[in-house]
Amino acid sequence: MNPKTPYLLPFLCCFFLLYSCNGNGQTEDLSANQKQQAIGTTVAEIDTCIFIIHQDQHLNYWFGGDGEGVFKFNGDSIVQYTTKDGLCGDRVREIKEDKAGNIYINTLNGVSKYDGHTFETLPFRENEDGWELKPNDMWFKGVPGSNGPCRYDGEVLHQLEFPKHYLADDFFRRHPNVSYSPYEVYTIYTDMSGDVWFGTSNFGLCRFDGEKLSWMYEKHLTDIADASFGIRSIIEDYNGLFWICNTNYRFDMLDSDSIADQTHFMQYNRLEGVGYLKENQETEFPYFMSATLDAEGDLWMATYNDGVYRYDYQELYHYPLMDGDQIITLFSIYKDREDNLWLGSHNAGALKFNGTNFEQFELQ
Repeated sequence: MNPKTPYLLPFLCCFFLLYSCNGNGQTEDLSANQKQQAIGTTVAEIDTCIFIIHQDQHLNYWFGGDGEGVFKFNGDSIVQYTTKDGLCGDRVREIKEDKAGNIYINTLNGVSKYDGHTFETLPFRENEDGWELKPNDMWFKGVPGSNGPCRYDGEVLHQLEFPKHYLADDFFRRHPNVSYSPYEVYTIYTDMSGDVWFGTSNFGLCRFDGEKLSWMYEKHLTDIADASFGIRSIIEDYNGLFWICNTNYRFDMLDSDSIADQTHFMQYNRLEGVGYLKENQETEFPYFMSATLDAEGDLWMATYNDGVYRYDYQELYHYPLMDGDQIITLFSIYKDREDNLWLGSHNAGALKFNGTNFEQFELQ
């Protein structure tokens, strides 16, 4: 199976060349569906590396990965879009949608907006003072290596910057030649009250409530063994408790902050979480890359190389993932508009839950 080999439709190309003009020599208007197919290449399969999955308002699926652009599946066929079609980059970090149905694809080279016909690269502006929280604004991971997220106000993509972190001096003293930003945003999450959370590479969590930025840092959430895992996943369950990167603890976030040296610190109670696997009390629960809630409120957690775990607040269920004798390594878990669960993986494409286990997505 070669996901990089497009299945071309030369007959359709000839058809459009021959019949693009009417008898009066005037170009006929294309239907909306034809316009959507005016760019992109019809292919037989998606790539094996799929990081991000999104289902849009029209129930089309979008798949993005590490180097092959994005794939759109409309239920019948798959169309691939790359930089050849106007996408600003082929390595995809996020896929989002606004209320009007425009699709936004965040790449390593910027953010592209797709209106159903063409791709437009969002204008970009570095703006340290653009911290606002408006209902229609969209948030994106910042430029790689940056010190904060990007906010899109409908016109301009603002690259924001976090204020100096209270651990910054110590971090740069210990890592004077670090090649990345410890402020870099790994994940963005909007909670039930509308506050926006940013998980960073080394400085823990930052929460923006529209007025102030508040920080939360616990070493065990950021570091795994002797390496930095970063904050890759934040989720609020239906009880209003937060799960962050691993399930040793749940966090009950309080309304007030403490203030020291003009820095706001989140106040919270740390509660017991899942902690350890039930079948082996000596094995610590692995860190998870991504999490979601299903229609019943159960918590689903996708780990990097230990499959998926489901927690129904009483029992913990494990779904190991293998492709033959190869471990499937995961990047994300996603619940679509029809309550189906999907996985984005590094080496097995997209996988969909069939009620019993996860199976690889293929064009039927």
